[in-house]
Amino acid sequence: MSSTIIYERFLWFHSEIKQNRHPNAQTLAAQFEITGKTAQRNIEFMRNRLNAPLLYSPGLRGYDYEDNTWELPGLWLHQDELISLVLSYRLAAAVPDSSVKTALRTFLNQIIANHASANFSIDELSDKISVKNIAYARTSENIFHRLLEALLRSRPVRIEYYSPHNDQTTTRDILPLHLLNYMGTWHIIAYCNVKKELRDFVLSRIKTVLACENPVDAHVPAIRVKEYIRQTFGIFQGKETKEVCLRFAKDITPWIAEQSWHPAQRTRVEKDGRLSLTIPVADFREIKREILRYGAQVEVIFPAALRKEIKKEIEKMKKVYS
Repeated sequence: MSSTIIYERFLWFHSEIKQNRHPNAQTLAAQFEITGKTAQRNIEFMRNRLNAPLLYSPGLRGYDYEDNTWELPGLWLHQDELISLVLSYRLAAAVPDSSVKTALRTFLNQIIANHASANFSIDELSDKISVKNIAYARTSENIFHRLLEALLRSRPVRIEYYSPHNDQTTTRDILPLHLLNYMGTWHIIAYCNVKKELRDFVLSRIKTVLACENPVDAHVPAIRVKEYIRQTFGIFQGKETKEVCLRFAKDITPWIAEQSWHPAQRTRVEKDGRLSLTIPVADFREIKREILRYGAQVEVIFPAALRKEIKKEIEKMKKVYS
């Protein structure tokens, strides 16, 4: 039964009470051509699940409201919409902020309680749906919460940021512009007052987040932020990109063919069954990790500089295992 049709019954019953017509199960059943038992269940649902202050008047043989100011809840969703909302709760498992997840759970429980079509609960989801990430950087709940609040309120913050590339910690005044979860690791794309341009900060490397007394004057349109993220493989920043072509062995072609590495990627299956993948990158660090992950089942076709770096890494590995 469509939740919209059921809601129409509640709306009609509610309207009849508001107009002092004292509806009952019999009039509800006649109006919508349903059985008396179904009509009575709908009335009980209004009382028990929608918390309608229904009061039956024997003399008038119908219902009134004990509190005539009560109104029918306005949010009513289809079954697929309810499922989508509940699914979003499980997908939110990657959010390292218990207060956000608790608020979402409370909100969804209220919605489910108000819908007759909901034959599932959030508590059942943990047995049926789960999200697992591996090799991701852990994020402090406090850091995440403070940055999320600054992002949503468009407020600058002062952060202490550790960079493993030079083993240094610096203080930056930034204006958070975009929160990104990439392969399980959280990043904040922000305008940096030190560099005077967009920068990517890994949340697990942010040591402190404080209120910023200095203004961060940045007017960065959303399209520029999105382009900043899209222009590279992964999220390593770079103004220019170069194409990388990888050739994968026939044995793993089906697995590579179903993967999305980059929105601008191009693939071609050779006559011998091997797959060539061409993608734009701005930094070799992340693509090198992916290449080494597949070992002898992948070959760098170009650029020559990347082939040289992979060869050097292989030589280093030989020394480790010699």
